[in-house]
Amino acid sequence: MKFQPSFTRKLAFGAAALTFFSITESQAQEVPKPPKMVPEMTEFWEPEPRKVTPGVNNSAPSDAIVLFNGKDLSEWKAKGDGSDAKWQVKDGAFTVGKGDISTKRQFNDFQLHIEWSAPDEVKGTSQGRGNSGIFLQDRYEVQVLDSYNNRTYSNGQAGSIYKQHRPLVNAMNKPTEWNVYDIIYTAPRFKEDGTLFSPARVTVLHNGVLVQNNTEIKGPTEYIGLPEYKPHGKASITLQDHGNPVSFRNVWIREL
Repeated sequence: MKFQPSFTRKLAFGAAALTFFSITESQAQEVPKPPKMVPEMTEFWEPEPRKVTPGVNNSAPSDAIVLFNGKDLSEWKAKGDGSDAKWQVKDGAFTVGKGDISTKRQFNDFQLHIEWSAPDEVKGTSQGRGNSGIFLQDRYEVQVLDSYNNRTYSNGQAGSIYKQHRPLVNAMNKPTEWNVYDIIYTAPRFKEDGTLFSPARVTVLHNGVLVQNNTEIKGPTEYIGLPEYKPHGKASITLQDHGNPVSFRNVWIREL
């Protein structure tokens, strides 16, 4: 037998429902309307961006740290033992010498400007031609290589994140011409237990052409094997001695 509510129960239910919807409608009518939007409601004046004077012709802006002034390597040291950097300084540039060199200062997030030139005399092929590297935080390599009419593996040519990401295009100048890297780098973050919270990311412009677009770095750039993050803090910029006389000039950095 199906339960059939009595007429009295039906009437009570209907009255309750009517009261509920009446209250709801009344409450809805009492909700204030949002204020009319005016331009000033979406403007904020503080904090005001600080003033920075731009450089001219790739020179350092006013808030940059100059890592090479064209005269000496006072901002650099030998990577291995921390002694003076043993690379030659001549005609406003410095050239790969004995061993890797690192900045004495350490950095986290930054904008790095660095100009480099492969040897004028074209010698070698593939990875043996004009090879060096810029290691961000001493771990993550943006490849330096004479990739002008020089085929090699794509994730090892100029502008690559070595062995991880090929450049979007080959923007290499001729061996007798200087190349420019502008690098915007965000360091990785780690949790208190040492596990990765967010990976490093990098944007690279090669001679003004975008070749890495907010690229996620998978870990330290390894020659053999797969990358694996290990927790670290601030670290140096390192330039690689790969046995080729690559030259550098006009190096400056802005901490972000």
